[in-house]
Amino acid sequence: MMMTTMKLMMMKCPLSRLLQPLAALAFVLTAAMPAGAEPSATRLIADKSQIVFVSKQMGVPVEGTFKKFDAQVAFDPKKPEGGTVALQIDTASAGFGVPMSDAELPKAPWFDAAHFPQASFQSSAIKALGDGKFEMAGKLTIKGIARSVTVPVGIAAAPGGGNYAVATGSFTIQRLDFKVGDGEWTDTSVVGNEVQVRFKLTLAGFGPL
Repeated sequence: MMMTTMKLMMMKCPLSRLLQPLAALAFVLTAAMPAGAEPSATRLIADKSQIVFVSKQMGVPVEGTFKKFDAQVAFDPKKPEGGTVALQIDTASAGFGVPMSDAELPKAPWFDAAHFPQASFQSSAIKALGDGKFEMAGKLTIKGIARSVTVPVGIAAAPGGGNYAVATGSFTIQRLDFKVGDGEWTDTSVVGNEVQVRFKLTLAGFGPL
């Protein structure tokens, strides 16, 4: 009986160790905590988060948003160099709030959502700059084209307290690097090449800042 019990324990222990990281991947990952403490899952609060893109059409700034996106964060603000951040954006959710323009964005010359339903960012290095500011280097992929980007990010406790943090930042890309606005839309006198991306991500269960 004792030998049978020991065998069962040996079988269960490796399975338990395997399931723990798999379960963590189903949620936004955890920030590091003191030894002996239970980690708390971090998750994106979508209705309190926003991703905005600003381009110029005929020289006039026009602001659009992505309505659907998700993020996975394994990040300890006190030891950021060991962290990772991943973001997935539903390209079909892009819109300016103008029905005619919004109907064009998922089509092939722009985001081609039928063939490339997601754009993504995957960090490769995170550097602390002090005072709640960080620099995240990684790959931004749009329409299957990956480019290296460096994203400045500020992280602060959310107003009102609670176990929430808000990550904000902005960076600029060239849309033609990703073939967004292909064909006749490569004329940058009509739609500018430069696009500013701004974001505010509200995270629940984030580690202490």
